[in-house]
Amino acid sequence: MSGKRVAIVDQAMTWLKTPWHHQGRVKGAGVDCAYFLVEVFADAGLIPRIDLGEYPPDWHIHRDEPRFLNVLKNYADLTEQDPLPGDIAMFRFGRTASHGSIVVEWPLIIHAYKDERMVTISDASRGPLADRLDGIYRLRGLA
Repeated sequence: MSGKRVAIVDQAMTWLKTPWHHQGRVKGAGVDCAYFLVEVFADAGLIPRIDLGEYPPDWHIHRDEPRFLNVLKNYADLTEQDPLPGDIAMFRFGRTASHGSIVVEWPLIIHAYKDERMVTISDASRGPLADRLDGIYRLRGLA
């Protein structure tokens, strides 16, 4: 595994058990799935620390606009290759891809998950995430 991929997964693991909080972005205090990705990839030095602006927690239920993907596509591309550690797994809830996670070792992912009320590791092939995978995205520059 490349050094960048190790850095991503290592950084993500430091967020374990951080409470889920809509639009939060503070390790140990609160984070949602979108800002979890921003903070992990920024701390790993792979993207700038960006502000996602205001967004309602249920935007994906009422709109078809791929709001999450529109931001993600500035830094990552959809891949048809097997998921690798540090890749982004996007899941569809509602009308569009609306939940992001980081691959640890497929199908294990780490994510800020509202249902678990914290950053946790889950098996993407089981439970509520099974059959919801929308796509795997790879940051540009990751081999």
